[in-house]
Amino acid sequence: MLKRYKEILQGAPARHTLLKMVEVDNEFYRLDDDGLWALHDDRIKEYRDLLETAEIKGHGLEPKSTLLNVKIEIAKRMLKNCYYCEVRCGADRYVRPGACGVDFVSRISSEFLHYGEEPELVPSHTIFFEGCNLKCVYCQNWQISTMVSGPVAEPKRLCEAIERRHRQGSRNVNFVGGDPIPHLHTVLETIDCTRIGIPMIWNSNMYMTTDTMKLLEGAIDVYLADFRYGNDEHALKYSKVKNYWGVVTRNFLEAQCQAEVLVRQLVLPGHVECCTRPIIAWCAENLGRGVRFNLMFQYRPEYRAEEYPEIDRPLTMAEIRRATEIAKEYGLTDLV
Repeated sequence: MLKRYKEILQGAPARHTLLKMVEVDNEFYRLDDDGLWALHDDRIKEYRDLLETAEIKGHGLEPKSTLLNVKIEIAKRMLKNCYYCEVRCGADRYVRPGACGVDFVSRISSEFLHYGEEPELVPSHTIFFEGCNLKCVYCQNWQISTMVSGPVAEPKRLCEAIERRHRQGSRNVNFVGGDPIPHLHTVLETIDCTRIGIPMIWNSNMYMTTDTMKLLEGAIDVYLADFRYGNDEHALKYSKVKNYWGVVTRNFLEAQCQAEVLVRQLVLPGHVECCTRPIIAWCAENLGRGVRFNLMFQYRPEYRAEEYPEIDRPLTMAEIRRATEIAKEYGLTDLV
C-alpha cells in the first residue's frame, strides 16, 4: 500500500526532511567512533518523535550540523575497515576496492526516468551505481555489477540531476545498481544536499550489516527490497554469500520498523518450492499479508547461468502458475 509514501507525494514531509531538522553540536566530528555512535543513538530519538508528529521545527531553517551529517561521518569512517555489507571484507576502501569492486569513489552507469518499475513508483528517477556485494551467477545487470568504470558519482551533481528529473516529473529517487550498499556514504551525502522533499528509495539486495541499516534510518522512505532465496544453500551456490536467510530476514524486519517495504521476489527456475514458498510464507507471517509484494517472472539466464544447467532456462508456465497459487495460498493481499 505504501501509505506514507503516497502522503509524501501529496505534500507530507519526507523522512530526510525531518532528519535534517535534528541538530547536533558543530564539533561532532571530533568524537571518536564510540562517541559518534552514542550521539547518533541519542539524537535518533528526536527524529522518531518528529516522524510521529510529522512536524518540521522552526521556520524551515536547517541547522548547520545535523544528525544526517553524523551519519555521513560514521559511514566515511566505516570505509577504512569496510563492513557496509555482511561480506565484511574489511578492506580499507581509501586504499583499495572492497569485495564489491568499489573503492571510496562511487561511480554510476546511468541515471534516467524509469517507467518500468512498480505502478506507484513511476516515473522513478533511477540512479544505477556500479559494483555489487553479491556475485549472482545469473545477474542480468552483470556489466554494471562487475565493471566499475563509469562516471564519478559526485553528490552535488547527483543533486542537480535529482532536481532536473523532478522538474521532468519524477516521483522519487531510486538508488539502485549493482547495489547501493557499497555506496552508502555517497547516497547519504546526496540526500544531505537534496533540497526538495522527494521520497528516497533504497533498491537493494538487503545483504547489509545492522550498522548500515541504522545509518539508513531517516534517510530512506521505501525499501524496494529483493528477497531471492529461501535457504542459505542456494544463496551460497548462486550468489556466493553466507548466512543469507538470517541476514535478510533481520533486515526486512528492521526496514519495516524504519520505513515502508515493497518486496520483490524474482522466481528462479526450479526454485518455486525451495525458495519462493518459504519467502512468501515468511513475509505473510512477519511482514503481514498486506505487505506490498511483487512476484517477478522476468528471470532469464544471463551472465554465467550456462554453468548451472538447472537454472539455464526460462520459467515454465507451470512454475509461474504455481508461484501465483502459493501467494494466494498464504493470503497475500497486495500483489503488484
